[in-house]
Amino acid sequence: MEPGKDINAEQLTYAKAATELEEIVKKLQSPECDIDQLSELTKRAKVLLDFCKDKLTKTDKEVEQILQSLSD
Repeated sequence: MEPGKDINAEQLTYAKAATELEEIVKKLQSPECDIDQLSELTKRAKVLLDFCKDKLTKTDKEVEQILQSLSD
């Protein structure tokens, strides 16, 4: 995945985003990571982190609603 790729242009899942984030961390820790890559990788990581956070928040709310409906 290219760092600047639009997140809406793909079928991104939480698992794919987490895997890509792990790959980005490895690249950022590499001595071969230059300043241009650093900027692009950091931007992509922010997009992926925002996606994951949103996915976790929505899932948490859905689970809470399901549990609430079971207790009613």
